[in-house]
Amino acid sequence: MENIAWMAWTLPTAIFFVMLALTLGVMTWLGVAYPEAERVGVLRIPTTRGDRLFISLVLSAVIHLLWIAFVGTDPLLTLPIGEGVEVSSLWLATVISLVSAVAIFRTV
Repeated sequence: MENIAWMAWTLPTAIFFVMLALTLGVMTWLGVAYPEAERVGVLRIPTTRGDRLFISLVLSAVIHLLWIAFVGTDPLLTLPIGEGVEVSSLWLATVISLVSAVAIFRTV
């Protein structure tokens, strides 16, 4: 059990899963309320909303893994909340992932 202690349920993990559940809920609602035809973007292959969501999630995972490998997760700053909450540099990777997801949904 000590080998998996780092897999604790943390606030960023909770936020990730809540946002993933909300995204899937919105995507399901959009699919029912506004059915769409496949669209051809810069990849020159027909894609749907689900395809673009999958591409953006895979790219997000790759961005985060590369960020951890090359930049690390050192804290950027400490917020004056309670005993001080450290903000990891991984939040920058998250912002990059969100920007890339918007680009994928607009162009792919």
